[in-house]
Amino acid sequence: MSIPGVGVQTSAAFVAAVYEVGRFRQSRTAGAYFGLVAKRHQSGEIDWTGRITEQGDSTIRKLLYEAANSILTRSRGSYALKGWTMKIAKRRGLRKARVALARRLAVIIHAMLRNGILFQA
Repeated sequence: MSIPGVGVQTSAAFVAAVYEVGRFRQSRTAGAYFGLVAKRHQSGEIDWTGRITEQGDSTIRKLLYEAANSILTRSRGSYALKGWTMKIAKRRGLRKARVALARRLAVIIHAMLRNGILFQA
């Protein structure tokens, strides 16, 4: 809950869904576990990337997306995460930027759980 925008519901649901932090070797796989990665279709000459895969727990995915939205719209502070997301929003659009921030939040929360540290803005 030390991350701005991440509340009690999001943090408790994430901990319950991950259950054992050691399940993931790397923190970046936590975002993929909740379906926050691009869908790929490859067959012969066809290769396209689509929207998110929507695999995994949909509740956690929605809560992470809402936390990302809260960081972008409600937080008044200037965070590196917010600046990084706004750069993506200029290039790709606000919706994709929110999904990217939600994936990044999953990585950060997992790393915080694994190492037992607090969020440093």
